[in-house]
Amino acid sequence: MKTKWPTPTKLNQPTKKTNIIRSFPVFKNLKLWLILSFILVVIICIFSPINIIFDQQFILTILQKYPSYSVIFFIFGYIILTVIGIPGTVLTIAGGILFGIFWGTFWSVIGASLGALGAFLTARYLLRDYVQKKFGHHQLLANFQQAVLRQPIKFVLAVRFAPISPFNVVNFLFGLTPINWLTYTLGTFVGIIPGTLVYTWLGVSGTNAVQGSDRLSFFVALGFLCLLSILPMIARQNQPKSSS
Repeated sequence: MKTKWPTPTKLNQPTKKTNIIRSFPVFKNLKLWLILSFILVVIICIFSPINIIFDQQFILTILQKYPSYSVIFFIFGYIILTVIGIPGTVLTIAGGILFGIFWGTFWSVIGASLGALGAFLTARYLLRDYVQKKFGHHQLLANFQQAVLRQPIKFVLAVRFAPISPFNVVNFLFGLTPINWLTYTLGTFVGIIPGTLVYTWLGVSGTNAVQGSDRLSFFVALGFLCLLSILPMIARQNQPKSSS
């Protein structure tokens, strides 16, 4: 039985439940304060001295200094960086250096998936109305929503599979669509495994190459990264055009 998704024309129409919620000023004020609090936290994190705790080099130093808590610090740091929109590529590579190729990949996928879910929920429940009002008429957002409506899980997998796709931007874009959070999280978790594995491999093989051993593995990992990056473009070119 196919899941019935709302048509694009209904995406911006508030539901009866939404109208009931919006009729109470307390909910409006709560949402406003949540948005302002989120913006304030981001500003503090970027422009105050506390921003050092979000510096990737600082995080790596802490991970090496306290190895017993390294997994907790690593996942927490990955989640925070992803939610506030900072790319976690360096952390993924560092995961390979710190934990090895298997556990480095595993913990990076966990951290990235949880962070992606956090960004998704932020966009859906705090920023959705504003972004829809500001950018809802843009064709890019309309095309993105159409693709999600047609094949939600396949589209998430396709977007996540390419390691060169803007991971943080896509997190927020998905939050503006009607996709179920569980479908989004599952597709993200599975879809980022190949790219995360390659970046982790780069961390492991890069360390070995710097130490003067097994440089071939580093270049093989680079080759796989390039291959993963161009595969979606090749698949898109070879995809038969649907007759309309």
